[in-house]
Amino acid sequence: MDEDAAWAAIVAGYGEEPPDPPGARPFRSIEDLALPDLDTDGSETNGSETDGPEASGSAPDAAKTGKTGKPATPLGSSVSFAPGVGGPRDYRPAEPSDSDADDEGHFVPPEPPPLPEADVTAKFAWLAVIGGPVLMLLAVLLGWQMTWWLTTVCVGGFLGGFGTLVMRMQGDDDDDDPGRGAVV
Repeated sequence: MDEDAAWAAIVAGYGEEPPDPPGARPFRSIEDLALPDLDTDGSETNGSETDGPEASGSAPDAAKTGKTGKPATPLGSSVSFAPGVGGPRDYRPAEPSDSDADDEGHFVPPEPPPLPEADVTAKFAWLAVIGGPVLMLLAVLLGWQMTWWLTTVCVGGFLGGFGTLVMRMQGDDDDDDPGRGAVV
């Protein structure tokens, strides 16, 4: 094999599109996808091998203009359903009959238990946790003088209320066997 001749052939063919391999179909743009399939020589592949492009009028330009006898339809949805079968947006749930309504019933959750009554200490702790930052924000927004007692009430109230709530939290006393896993 002559390498110089091979390189010369490559350089001579630079910029040209190589020929399609045997049996390959030509590229079709998205506008032509709804048109009949064309063979590599330009004839339709609808099963009739005897008709050429002149007899059927199926050259790509003729198909676009509608000279084949069939109108060129635009490309539709990529999902098609069989006749009589609706798509997912056509779904309607079946109407319940009288017998279904009696059998199925609807779930009605039970009333939740009432919240436990908070004691006076917990109420004041929550008031201090929420009231301290709100009082400080109010003082800044209204332009009050931030004196030492106002700062002490705001910061001290927040820290004291938070500490009180943390100290009163009920812990889990069943830490004897921490590796027993999930309990149902």
